[in-house]
Amino acid sequence: MRIAVYGSGGREHALASAFAAHGHDVTAFPGNPGIAKIASISSGPFEEIEAELYVIGPEAPLVAGLADLLRSQGKLVVGPGRDGSQLEGSKAWMKEILASAKIPTASFRTFSDRESAVEHLKSYDGPYVIKTDGLAAGKGVLVTESREEAIRDVIEKLSGQAFGVAGTTVVIEEAMEGPELSLLVLCDGNKGVALAPAQDFKRVYDGDRGPNTGGMGAFSPVPNVGQDLVDLITSESIDPLIREFKRRGIDYRGVLYAGLMLTKQGPKIVEFNIRFGDPETQVVVPRVKNDLAQMLFEVASGKLETEPEFIAEAMVTVVLAAEGYPVSPRTGAVIRGAEDIDLDGVQIFHAGTKRAASGELVVGGGRVLNVTAKGRDLAAARKLAYESISGIYFENMQYRMDIALSASKVKDTYCG
Repeated sequence: MRIAVYGSGGREHALASAFAAHGHDVTAFPGNPGIAKIASISSGPFEEIEAELYVIGPEAPLVAGLADLLRSQGKLVVGPGRDGSQLEGSKAWMKEILASAKIPTASFRTFSDRESAVEHLKSYDGPYVIKTDGLAAGKGVLVTESREEAIRDVIEKLSGQAFGVAGTTVVIEEAMEGPELSLLVLCDGNKGVALAPAQDFKRVYDGDRGPNTGGMGAFSPVPNVGQDLVDLITSESIDPLIREFKRRGIDYRGVLYAGLMLTKQGPKIVEFNIRFGDPETQVVVPRVKNDLAQMLFEVASGKLETEPEFIAEAMVTVVLAAEGYPVSPRTGAVIRGAEDIDLDGVQIFHAGTKRAASGELVVGGGRVLNVTAKGRDLAAARKLAYESISGIYFENMQYRMDIALSASKVKDTYCG
């Protein structure tokens, strides 16, 4: 099958690798140096690539209506149209649709003027959760115990100083407690089929300290998360959302990313995204036994019939980030060793790399590389991932040392 992949990050590299491993002919736009080793790279436009299936990775082109344009040309597309993309394009709209569908989530209020927002923050004790309404590349959420920090964040967002027009509406919601869980769900417009659960790490520093990022690492499977919990999440959160979409005339064909908090009251939705999660894709997709491209073809056709199967081994990915990430990443540093690693069970997914005029591989973005390793369990996968990192260097490279550390010590691990 000829497959066109839109994107240039680690998620798209992982998807392209899965497609190529099953013998498919992959063309990527704009791609990256890692993808270029396994696929053709197109200079675009994306809609002019000749393919039988179009897979859109990032959220921004989906929110802008790229899937609608492609479908208007009669093409099969993995990714929602502009209508369904509001789920990620507007957190306020997402919370409204969750309330309408009676999906378990945190209570919330939406504000567009700072006086009302500040008064609301003064009305209760923390912790405080403030979310930018629009797209913010995974960096628009503040969770803090400090009322002063919360007020300052609201003022910066609503003034447009923090995220421009994307931040001029904020959602302030109840803080939930419990471990987080990520679930990627394939949707054909009528039903959702979950892939293996994963867990990611949003904060930039060890111990979940520092600002939120797009994700500093992930692992799959997740200890103590079995099929019974996946089925509960599907029945309480995924199925009602798809029914609500259908009630509103939205034909959602693509991937739902369900970010959940496993609270004492049961699993609750933290957020829904409209695409494969990043870096969760880098640990979930390599565990899929099936031909993922065929499953996505069924998704785009509106008739998903294949049941996913997963390998028993565990996957851990660690993000190597640029100096200054996530606030102001510094690009241009030469990357050494990443293209020399040839270890069984290790994949290096390029996330923010580019070729310099000299041909050298250099840092081109905030999250630079995803070092992904497979092992008989999380402990083995984690050990291999960190051993592999020792062979990679770029100036002021930063990464977390505690990815999957706690989970690797748990014996009861569901492998799908």
